[in-house]
Amino acid sequence: MAMPILTLVALPCGIALPPGTNRLYGLNMGQIPFDILVFDLDGTLADTASDLGAALNHALRELGRPPIPAGNVKGMIGDGVRALLRRGLEASGAVSEELLDEGLPVFLAYYQAHIADHSRPFEGVETALTALEAQAIKLAICTNKFEGLTHDLIAAFGWQGRFAAIVGGDTLPQRKPDPAPVLEAVARAGGGRAAFIGDSISDTNAARAAGIPCVALSFGYSDRPADQLGATALIDHYDQLLPALEALG
Repeated sequence: MAMPILTLVALPCGIALPPGTNRLYGLNMGQIPFDILVFDLDGTLADTASDLGAALNHALRELGRPPIPAGNVKGMIGDGVRALLRRGLEASGAVSEELLDEGLPVFLAYYQAHIADHSRPFEGVETALTALEAQAIKLAICTNKFEGLTHDLIAAFGWQGRFAAIVGGDTLPQRKPDPAPVLEAVARAGGGRAAFIGDSISDTNAARAAGIPCVALSFGYSDRPADQLGATALIDHYDQLLPALEALG
């Protein structure tokens, strides 16, 4: 369908922007119609799969299990470190809660010591966040990563104080896809009209349950094709984020 500002292609999951669409191509960008933007972390703001995979394989080796190939790790990420460890163990045999309890401290100790060896913000993230901040939009994080680890990674990126709220996987009794953490992040950021940016089915389901639109990334850590996430909008690069958000107004 044609829009005054940019051309959008309607997909079954919602709105997708054509490759290459960004603010530098003569688009007349207007005001983003949201007070708060809530971001997932792993696979959304940052590419963290290498460090998570290294911690997973370290724990698996300590438990006498074979490592997970690097290419298989991304699809296991998104529901917290215990779920990641469970999936890694399931790939080679039986899993018990006792085995998870044994392996989790090993995973966490290694990961905390190597949390940003290779992890980096995705291309275009810094520019997008700066542009959003210039419009006085509050930024928040809602992730299934433990809150303490989230703060460690944020500090490693030099992002301290950038987010009005950070809600981790252990901040509340609930975690995504439950909407409670998303709503908590919005409330802690001051409340107002909000949208969510994520990369997984847990993200899109949580946003939908919270009653807010969700922009999904085609390059994240989803366990299924991005156009099957049921997002309100789908982007292929962060230079498409601001036009997508404006289109949701």
